[in-house]
Amino acid sequence: MRSKPFSPMSASPWICARCLRSATRIRRTFNVRRWQSTTATSDKISPALLVRAQAIAKEHANLTEKLANDFDTRDAKRLGELNSTAAALREYEQAHASLRELSSLLESSDQELRELAEEDVEPTQARIQLASNGLKSSLVPVHPFAHLPCLLEIRPGAGGDEAGIFAGDLLRMYEGFCARNGLRTSVLKLDTADFTGASGGAGSRLHVQEAVLEVETPGSYGILRCEAGVHRVQRVPATESKGRTHTSAASVLVLPSLPTDGAQNMDENSFNDPNSDYFVDTKDVRTDVMRAGGAGGQHVNKTESAVRLTHAPTGIVVTIQESRSQLRNRETAWQLLRSRIAQLRREEREEEQARLRRGAGAGKAGRENKVRTYNYGQSRVSDHRSGLDVRNLGEVMDGGMALDQVMQSVRAWMAEQEVLDLVAEEEGKTGGKG
Repeated sequence: MRSKPFSPMSASPWICARCLRSATRIRRTFNVRRWQSTTATSDKISPALLVRAQAIAKEHANLTEKLANDFDTRDAKRLGELNSTAAALREYEQAHASLRELSSLLESSDQELRELAEEDVEPTQARIQLASNGLKSSLVPVHPFAHLPCLLEIRPGAGGDEAGIFAGDLLRMYEGFCARNGLRTSVLKLDTADFTGASGGAGSRLHVQEAVLEVETPGSYGILRCEAGVHRVQRVPATESKGRTHTSAASVLVLPSLPTDGAQNMDENSFNDPNSDYFVDTKDVRTDVMRAGGAGGQHVNKTESAVRLTHAPTGIVVTIQESRSQLRNRETAWQLLRSRIAQLRREEREEEQARLRRGAGAGKAGRENKVRTYNYGQSRVSDHRSGLDVRNLGEVMDGGMALDQVMQSVRAWMAEQEVLDLVAEEEGKTGGKG
């Protein structure tokens, strides 16, 4: 077989510029279609949401003109609330205008203009995607408690002693998460009990009956509210003598942490306003003082420092005995009572809104719902809302980056549900008018 003589042309064949441009154009067109097929549906904005955004932008323009002639504090505050949506709508409209201009250039008889337009199509579509996401996010109202500190209430559920141990594991997990992220914490309440493990007295350990962890850093409610619900664990308990895997659970309730005097700005009126979520009529609350229980020596036996508050309309009962000072226990009990009542009122309104938003396909992730499973045998953490599985259970339980990853996925899921709710609400209004 004769070998072909070496030639520089055979090693690097010449291609004309026109063919090269054509090949590049074909490849770019394929990428655009692939992007559209995977994301076009999720980036589309509901006409109802677009109408709402345009109404907000119109109000923003009117307030801007009004404030130019006569300054008013209330109008200025409202203008600030509308800024993000007005800016997001401008970006959305500019991005679509750019795409329309490119589409007209693609029909041009000038080949060079067509090639330049083709190069800008894909980045412009990416810009539209970002603008659509930004506009939808700007339309979702900020949760009224998002800027506040929070209280994490952790209680064991089904599973006996193992559930109490798991509740303690969750408490340490959140303490680790807060420490790593620079969030200040303090334990307001920690009720524990002794139990004897399967090995007898040598296996004695503590389990949590109730824990209340205050995260004092402002904005922590917005960070941690995704943790509310029932957390389930699957593992071989310390109380199991035959090595069988058991399923236990613990509930986590995330409450807004309110100041004791109501003097701080909470975007609602003070504790004295009957229309506020934070208002509690003292006539509805029965106060009992008693001797503290548990370990504590003479203080427990002789000092009536424990405080129990009972709110008659809701049946909520708060008992605090952490401090030797009755005054301090009373302040903590009132703080916790106000937080529970405020959260209950907010949840009742959200439930009512959810009933009015039929057909949105969104689910409520309340305290009664199973939200996450911790499987020790597979070293796996599965969140049932976002659908994320993490195969690094140890890092999750230490409050590490893996827990961050899970929580971020849930916050993204919650934002999607809020957009669906918003779409359903706006379409319901439009249908009602029709």
